[in-house]
Amino acid sequence: MSDTLDTIDNNSDNEHFQDVLKRSVASPSRRSVIRGGLGLAALSSVPFMAGCGGEDDSAAVAAPLPPAGTTLGFTATAKSIADGVVLPAGYTFTVLHATGDRLVSSIPAYSNRGTETDDWSQRVGDHHDGMDIYFIGDNGKYTMTDTGRAVLAVNHESSADAHFFHPSGQTSNGVTGKKFDQFGSWDLGNRPALEVLKEINHHGVSLVEVIRSGSGWKYVVDSSYNRRVTAQTPVRVAGPAAHLNDIRSMMVTRYDRTGSTARGTLNNCGHGITPWGTYLGCEENWAVYFIMPKGSNPVDAKTIASRARYGVSRTPVANSATVATSQGWHTPDASDDRFARWNVSAVGATAADDFRNEPNTFGYNLEIDPLASTTPVKRVAMGRFAHEAAVFGLPEVGKPLAVYMGCDSRNEYIYKFVSTAVWNAGDIGGGIAAGDKYLNEGKLYAAKFNADGTGNWLELSIDVPAVRAFAGYTFANQADVLVNARLAADAVGATKMDRPEWGAVNYANGDIYFTLTNNSNTNRTPTTVDAANPRAYADADGIKRAGNPNGHIIRFKENGKMSTAIGFMWDIFLFGAEEDAGDANVSKLTANNSFSSPDGLWFSKSTGICWIQTDDGAFTDESNCMLLAAIPGAVGDGGKVTVKNSMTVSGTVVNGTQETFVGAALGEAKLRRFLVAPKGSEVTGMAESPDGRTVFVNIQHPGEDTPALGTAAAFAFQSQWPGNTGYGVAGRPRSATLVITRTDGGKIGL
Repeated sequence: MSDTLDTIDNNSDNEHFQDVLKRSVASPSRRSVIRGGLGLAALSSVPFMAGCGGEDDSAAVAAPLPPAGTTLGFTATAKSIADGVVLPAGYTFTVLHATGDRLVSSIPAYSNRGTETDDWSQRVGDHHDGMDIYFIGDNGKYTMTDTGRAVLAVNHESSADAHFFHPSGQTSNGVTGKKFDQFGSWDLGNRPALEVLKEINHHGVSLVEVIRSGSGWKYVVDSSYNRRVTAQTPVRVAGPAAHLNDIRSMMVTRYDRTGSTARGTLNNCGHGITPWGTYLGCEENWAVYFIMPKGSNPVDAKTIASRARYGVSRTPVANSATVATSQGWHTPDASDDRFARWNVSAVGATAADDFRNEPNTFGYNLEIDPLASTTPVKRVAMGRFAHEAAVFGLPEVGKPLAVYMGCDSRNEYIYKFVSTAVWNAGDIGGGIAAGDKYLNEGKLYAAKFNADGTGNWLELSIDVPAVRAFAGYTFANQADVLVNARLAADAVGATKMDRPEWGAVNYANGDIYFTLTNNSNTNRTPTTVDAANPRAYADADGIKRAGNPNGHIIRFKENGKMSTAIGFMWDIFLFGAEEDAGDANVSKLTANNSFSSPDGLWFSKSTGICWIQTDDGAFTDESNCMLLAAIPGAVGDGGKVTVKNSMTVSGTVVNGTQETFVGAALGEAKLRRFLVAPKGSEVTGMAESPDGRTVFVNIQHPGEDTPALGTAAAFAFQSQWPGNTGYGVAGRPRSATLVITRTDGGKIGL
């Protein structure tokens, strides 16, 4: 996802993180709680991801903390603006698959010229993002043992580069050479059906069999495991049994007048892997695909209020020449539901006669079983918002499961889902049936951050008085709360966050980490900083951005390390910065580990390394986006610092200070740049072999800033990777999955 995305649909009066915490800095009593109040109980008895079948479930335990004194074992990669992947000495990569690669031999190999006449439903999607690997054991069952044969599940996010899929860019009203940016303005003229089908079907998830041979990992064409879950795939709607009829009544469309099924998944960014071995494709910026064309019939006031909170089109465009945020996917044929579904006006007599409820069918975690052809399931109990990753806390036998989720937009919230069912390791390999057990019944919470460095989980329930009495929206029932979770979080007074992106769990101790990618000078100045957002500064050179342009990573631990805890504590793990940023460089970064705009976040079970991926636009004058490795500690292992701030606000230089808590200093020995990506790309998504000797890493949207074809004879490419390194047909840039190994066969990073 482009780092320029800055949609703000939260206009509630809830306190922002800065408003809550500027009243006081973290107190001495809070320090004593972090350092001794909860303890760091050993987790060696907590089963995690035990094997299936005949394997010994008791053998799988939480990963150990890296031993004291552990340091990273590679030479830091220098900053780079080259159009290629740069790795440390002693490391190498191959491309596993890239945008457009075929899954079946019955269609042509990818031309990389936009000349395909198939609908893309049997090709690898675009904008590779979150992913995980599922090893195939006996009888095709899921196993954590490396069998040398697996299914790799890969998310595909947006269509910002869809002009590359057609010979001369995108077409509208017969005019070619256009580039319809996902988050910008779109020409609303009629579009060709094949172009639209290609663009719809490159979204979703690719499930591809991969095998390890003497030459490394390869993907298998024509594997029976190969399939695509796209925006058109039939899916089941599931949720709490007591509220399921109400949920499905909100999903009624012309496609399914019962609301029990829907179609597809969109903008899958971060992901989740369940303890029983299925995949959660998280639906992030799905709201921008819908439109109400000129002359549309209005929808009801309650639908308008809901759409306003989610950024969905709620009023007709003024005329056919008006540009608006839409894909134009509704234009090829109004009689064909594949296209008509993107027009969300009230064209029929009731909701069962049109697609006014279609936006209600997106914004969830979609569960997929990578090793079975079962129907994917929308998990409504986990809430509807712009999902960015679904992070399971450490499972403990006999205890409920907790899943942590961010809503990726500035001023949005962090959520937690706690299952009603308690964990049974015998459910490993249980597929979608296990998902029905754990993800349909439970409680949904939003986070509130307190001034003393503690926090509370606020339940989103129709039985909560603040929800029932909320002036901003009238909830009909619990189904309404789940489908409009953003509004419910407004109602209970959750804390607005600065664009929470990926989350991750430290398998060694259960701490939960979230990236806060960046903030603008509209929201952050020296007079509006606080303990959790303590910086306000301007990048004085290169790309001049102000506010908190480089972002940071926050982490928290549950009280008593319990999944059901309603309280937690937090500190700041790392601050992004340029090494010459002066007082803004709170984490004392150097040229070997400076970074900006953390986005992807992932922990290795094998090595304990925390891997940090960036999606940046503030530091790219000095370096393309990157992947860094960090040796983590634990919440509360650092101390208090005073941050000095200075920036120009409305023509006046404003100075100030802010005290905050930070994690223990890492230095170059425990934080180094590992990989630098090609021009215009971000680094996002990781997975590994169980022995830690192979990692899979995604490179998304190289050449993102390549302009439309226009009147020129050819694209003016920002990047031509990976074709410029010999993979596939050279020319247009393509997202891709890398396989990274050490030349000596050792573990990655150590």
